[in-house]
Amino acid sequence: MEELLKNLLEEEQELQFAYFNENTAWRLGSQMVEEAMRDNLPITIDITRGGHQLFHYSMPGTSADNDEWVKRKVRLVNRFGHSSFYMGQALKHKGKTIEQSYLISESEFAAHGGCFPIIVKGTGMVGTITVSGLPQEEDHKLVVESIREFIAKEK
Repeated sequence: MEELLKNLLEEEQELQFAYFNENTAWRLGSQMVEEAMRDNLPITIDITRGGHQLFHYSMPGTSADNDEWVKRKVRLVNRFGHSSFYMGQALKHKGKTIEQSYLISESEFAAHGGCFPIIVKGTGMVGTITVSGLPQEEDHKLVVESIREFIAKEK
């Protein structure tokens, strides 16, 4: 478990953008939608910067429940500055719920994979990229792989 937590923190160090604006959100979000369409994934994709939603798309098979999961995951990442998967695994490792550890409600904060901080080199966290609809590990993996692919193409 400690190795997993270490790897999740390393992803946050690795996957940092040179800059992030509305055009970045559109290009990355569109790339993610294309992948979701290709693989017929029933997911919602959300990209937010500084509390401003820059991109949002819901595939067939999603519902308003996915939007609520997105909001709860985003709230968590904005509060703690780490991926929602990292936070969930850290809580699991401690054997505690989010309510026991931080006195915040699970109905408002979701420590489940799928939300990743948008980190700009030299600036820090500026927003979030979130996927909801798959098992949490797959939501997380989809976001991470999409960011990794996007950053590699931008170099």
